[in-house]
Amino acid sequence: MPQVRHARVRKAKTSVSEEPREAVSRILRQLGPGRPEPAAELLPLVYGELRRLAKQRLAGLPPGQTLQPTALVHEAYLKLVGSADPGWDNRAHFFVAAARAMRDILVDQARRRASLKRGGDRRRADVEPSDLPIAEPGEDVLALHEALERLEHDDPRKAQIVMLRYFAGLDRAEVAELLGVTTRTIDRDWRYIVARLHRELNPDDPPGPPP
Repeated sequence: MPQVRHARVRKAKTSVSEEPREAVSRILRQLGPGRPEPAAELLPLVYGELRRLAKQRLAGLPPGQTLQPTALVHEAYLKLVGSADPGWDNRAHFFVAAARAMRDILVDQARRRASLKRGGDRRRADVEPSDLPIAEPGEDVLALHEALERLEHDDPRKAQIVMLRYFAGLDRAEVAELLGVTTRTIDRDWRYIVARLHRELNPDDPPGPPP
């Protein structure tokens, strides 16, 4: 199963004449066992497409409304991959990269807002003039991000389950297919994940039963 480790998103290496969709197709063709470089190249392309789509949708968005991150991920998939089935492994690579990119966008947005709150008007010029109106999860995004980093260190597969369900909007059957496990395994892992994240995000709550 492909993994995209957390790293600062860098500009994608594409030729001047290469469109994003062509670049994604090329990268997916190059992906294979033991070749992490194309996967790392995929992330900034997906990140850029998600931000582009969000800005495009912003023009027709009523005041006060927000964009759903999982809807943006699936729209990016259709834009960059198309309706034809690219193959199981390539779908996995794309959605792992898309989930990571959406997580990075939401974390960057939360950090900018936190920076603005700390600095007040004095820091306003250092912050992007307007954040993308992407709906954030109910949890504290930065706290969730830190909890996921710890989970990635302890159990990368469980962290990928969270990424694919939470940030890419895949259901349990889709996640099981992409990870090559049964839905029973996903359900068992999900019970552990929910219990662990609840403990870490709500440390003052009394402990519940073990997962």
